[in-house]
This record gives sequence, C-alpha cells and structure tokens, in this order.
Amino acid sequence: MANPKLKQMIEAGEFITAPGVFDMISTLVADRMGFPALYVTGYGVSASHLGLPDAGIMTYTDMETRVRRIAEGADTPVIADADTGYGGLLNVRHTVRGYEAAGVSAIQIEDQEYPKKCGHTPGRRVVALEDMVAKIKVASDSRSSADFLIIARTDSRTSLGLDEALRRGEAFAEAGADVVFIEAPETVEEMQMINDRIGKPTLANMVSGGNTPILSSAKLAELGFAIAIHPALGFLAMGHALKAAYGELAETGDVAGAQLDDFKEFSKLMGFEDVWEFDRKWAQV
Repeated sequence: MANPKLKQMIEAGEFITAPGVFDMISTLVADRMGFPALYVTGYGVSASHLGLPDAGIMTYTDMETRVRRIAEGADTPVIADADTGYGGLLNVRHTVRGYEAAGVSAIQIEDQEYPKKCGHTPGRRVVALEDMVAKIKVASDSRSSADFLIIARTDSRTSLGLDEALRRGEAFAEAGADVVFIEAPETVEEMQMINDRIGKPTLANMVSGGNTPILSSAKLAELGFAIAIHPALGFLAMGHALKAAYGELAETGDVAGAQLDDFKEFSKLMGFEDVWEFDRKWAQV
C-alpha cells in the first residue's frame, strides 16, 4: 500500500525534493540521505534496464517489476513514472492498481500520444484534452486509498504553447489530479504563471540540459511548487563517474588515482552485514 507520508507532507506545506532513482544501487544510496521522496525515472529505468531510449519501448511489465523492487527496498516514499498509463482507460486502471499494490506513493501519468517520448526531447504530441481528463478520472477511481496520489502531466507547452498547457493543467486539477505537472516551462516567469493559475499542488521537473531553468528547492518553493523531481541527476552523475574511472583504466592500465567509494562501506550498503551475521551464527566452520 501507499506510504501516507508523501500526502501528509504535501498537505502540511512541506516542500518535496525527490532525486531520480533507476536501479537498486541508486535507490539504496538515495534512501539513506534523508530525502522526503524518491522519483523512479522512466528514462533512467529504460536506459539502465534495456539500454534503450525513453521512447515508449519499455512496457508496463518492465517498469512495474522495477518499481515494485525499488518501493520494497526503500523506506522513503516513492513517486513513479507511468508514462501514458500504458494504453487506454482499462490499461490506466490496471497500471494504477499495479503501482499502488507495489507500494508506490504517487503515480505520474502524462497526456502524450503513444509512443511517448522523453519530456525534454522534440517531437512530442499530445492526445485530446478530453481523453486525458478521462484517464485522470479513471486513475482516481481505480485507487484503493486516497493516500495514493495521482500526478497528471501535460507535455503540451512545447508544441501548443503555454496557454494550452495552463488550460490543460486547470482541467486536470478539476478532473481529480492531486498534483499537476506542466512539463518544460521555459522561463522563471512561466513557472510562476503555472502556480498562479493551477489550484492544486504543482511539480517542477529539474532536468540538467533541458528546457526549464534549473532552480534551487528554496526558489521553487518560493514560486509555489510543492514538489521538485531531479530525474536525470543520478544517471548523469553515474555516467560521468564511470567515464572517468573506466577512462583512466583504458588510458593508463592503472586505477590508483580513481575516485571510488569504499568497498567495505559499499558492501554494507548492499546488506552484507546481515550475511556476515548469519554466517557467524550458522556457517559450519
């Protein structure tokens, strides 16, 4: 079942900063850092699991399997990307029920046409407003607990302009979305307009190299946002670190100067202390 802490924090006016996680290493690291929530990024899962772009290739089963393991392995509330709900209205009901049963605290569903694309890439097209409104209503009706939050995202800003994105955001709020996510505003002024217009908690997507200005949590809270996700932070940091470490080995044949985590501490993070204790109790020596 959904962790009620996320809803409670939002209702209390606490700002939620959620780093992107995409596998169990990133989850276990982030889970111990005191964040109020974690964000399971579809881009990151598609990249780490399939080695493929976030372009509608990954299935519900691909994502739900990994979302479930992440939610089970984290004490922190989990927000999870669910793309378009993986199909029509019946698919949305199935996806909501599956994510809630997996232990997710909030599900994100967007209004893109299938196959969808990453939110800060070109060529995104959106479905008719009434079709997305129907998905939000089905999503809200399909959950078993009001602690499980529905985050409704529109990708219309880039192709149809800010006015249409705001119109959709207002309609999503009226349809029952708990949080409204207008993807890819292009200026701080646009970000302020979102919060001036939308009568529900809002989410900001902080993607390094994307279309939206990267702001601090304090500034985003000042603008009126309730949640900031940083979906790419983990896998971009990982990619940079791997290039540096593997590059040094390839160039020099030596890793003496590589910046590495401590192996013993990493082993503890992975749960080896429990294994060691078990061996002390039960291993035949």
